[in-house]
Amino acid sequence: MDHCTAGLDWASEAHAICVVDAQGTIRETFTVAHDAAGLAALVRRLRRYPELRLAIERPDGLLVDTLVDAGIIVVPIHPNKVKAARERYTNTGAKSDDADAYVLADFLRTDGHRFRALVPLSEATRALRALVRSRDDLVKAKVALTNQLAAQLAVFWPGAAEIFYRLDSAIALAFLTRYPIPAAAAHLGERRLAAFLRRNAYSGRKPVGELLAKLAAAPQGRVGTAESEARGECVQALVRALSVLLPQISALEDAITVALDAHPDGAMVQSFPRTGEVNAAQLLAEVGDVRERFPGNDVLAMEAGVVPVTKRSGKTKSIGFRWACNKRLRRALTTWADNSRRASPWAEDIYQRARGRGADHPHAVRILARAWLRVFWRCWQDRTLYDAARHLGAARLAA
Repeated sequence: MDHCTAGLDWASEAHAICVVDAQGTIRETFTVAHDAAGLAALVRRLRRYPELRLAIERPDGLLVDTLVDAGIIVVPIHPNKVKAARERYTNTGAKSDDADAYVLADFLRTDGHRFRALVPLSEATRALRALVRSRDDLVKAKVALTNQLAAQLAVFWPGAAEIFYRLDSAIALAFLTRYPIPAAAAHLGERRLAAFLRRNAYSGRKPVGELLAKLAAAPQGRVGTAESEARGECVQALVRALSVLLPQISALEDAITVALDAHPDGAMVQSFPRTGEVNAAQLLAEVGDVRERFPGNDVLAMEAGVVPVTKRSGKTKSIGFRWACNKRLRRALTTWADNSRRASPWAEDIYQRARGRGADHPHAVRILARAWLRVFWRCWQDRTLYDAARHLGAARLAA
């Protein structure tokens, strides 16, 4: 029997599948529901074709896990590549689930040598990724709520946002719970504020008088009593939301620490300077543990978006920012690279030389991240801890 390829256009409720043979002739098309019976039927029908390869536009999820666990060879293809390939099959730009399934199947048949079959991550990596991404999503929500709170206070109660260093700190939220509007703090003096700070275990070093001075020096809101009370209700709602969110972020960070320590590559990632725990977990969750996925450090650098895109046509050459990449990985990598400058003279030297060539801070950090990736990739491939004494660049600088 000819080797067949299949395309699966996934959706939240039903999936369209098309199977073609080696000549591109459609063998069958069908649709399955996204439920237990539908996924079981999908696996059963695909198993009729020996050595079938299936193209899909996503690399993870319950559907992909089900197919991989069943022994189906899954080849993830980026949606942008599928969009570009669709022009081969239609001039109108028309789109349908069945048509997309056929495009995926035939594209895999003709260009399958360009794509790598999916190798599943280990359970330890999947667990770590779930924790890290959930924590990052909650942090994003925390930042959004904090910005909304700051915007409310800027209108009618600016001093409350400036009295403490961070608006999302426990002491700042406690202050806004007790004093949500300026009228509530009208009679706040040093004795009352000192008692409040003691009750809430204030750990800052600023004296009470300095805190009160900052509160008094802030501009006064120009709103009426009714609007002030209404905005006070908004402030209390945002404070309550943040008060619920912050402990959940801390709980996830505790779980991340445990999962990172249990991961086989956890010690390797943490051996690099200033990776920390959460940042190390972010790096490992996105890089994963499938060494075949990144056969060279340049492939990993492109995935992380720390190398530019070069375009050449005749005498024209342009170098631009790499937008298409794993943005979570880029954020984790550049955060680590920036932090590493405080502990590695080699990293600080690379950063300063990049700035000396005219690069701004984000560009210089990406240059440093690219340099770190060469070392990281080697340690990751060899499963060895980072040793500054064996790092030739760092050793030369030290000498």
